Amino acid sequence: MVNIRSLDPSASPLDFYGSELRRLREEAGLSQQQLGDVVYCTGSLIGQIETAKKVPTRRFSEQLDAALMTGGLFTRMIGLVLKSQLPTWFQPYADMEARATYISTYQSQLVYGLLQTVEYARAVLGARTEGDLDVKVAARIERQRILDRETPPLLWVVLSEAVLRQEIGGREVMRNQLRHLLALQEREWVKIQILPFEVGAHAGLMGSFTLLRFEDDPDLVYTEDFVQGHMTANPAAFREGSLRYDHIRAAALSVEDSVALIARIMEEHYGDQPEPDGRELA
Repeated sequence: MVNIRSLDPSASPLDFYGSELRRLREEAGLSQQQLGDVVYCTGSLIGQIETAKKVPTRRFSEQLDAALMTGGLFTRMIGLVLKSQLPTWFQPYADMEARATYISTYQSQLVYGLLQTVEYARAVLGARTEGDLDVKVAARIERQRILDRETPPLLWVVLSEAVLRQEIGGREVMRNQLRHLLALQEREWVKIQILPFEVGAHAGLMGSFTLLRFEDDPDLVYTEDFVQGHMTANPAAFREGSLRYDHIRAAALSVEDSVALIARIMEEHYGDQPEPDGRELA
């Protein structure tokens, strides 16, 4: 019997994706196994995706488009599917983040999500998560596609020095993450500053926050607690956030000096280090 969920495309983006896959596969006269052979997966996986029991990947979607000659249908849908896998309370922020023309954020503990490597994101999300970790990581990385647009948002990030020194996922993961930050600095629309420990008390002691600016919509300030996120367009709250951010950015190292500090910490703390017996690590 056909799983009834596959016949309800309005249930969720994942259900819609699955129903379209079933419809187009059947129109092509292919069984699940035959289509699986074409896109290098099992027929069982095709069935699981058709019944919304498995979340597809972007690569799988691209292979489907090529196999079924859909004109990029599944590649266009996968963004909505992955966004729907973000925590429910976070999805409104992700929507606004994708629409913003200017994103400015201060992060006191972690690398901002748009700047995380896959391995770093996996370590962060794996610390405490429910459900499919691969899907959660893919959903977070999917957000980063806004930086590859023809006209991406201007992204200005201030990271506490603690973010660079807090070892997340091990030394190799951190080294690659810091290397990624250095590479991102080469993009003209991405600016990263480091707030060094030596600053002492500063305007960001209350914690991380993000400011979103838009061409036509009201500006927003976003914060999180340990349960959920909070987003407001209250002008007074945005003014306060902007003032705090300006103070933080003024106290931070310049972009050039921040590059130097990231590179130094990458080598000193996450570079090749000798084993206890004096041998160098590979």
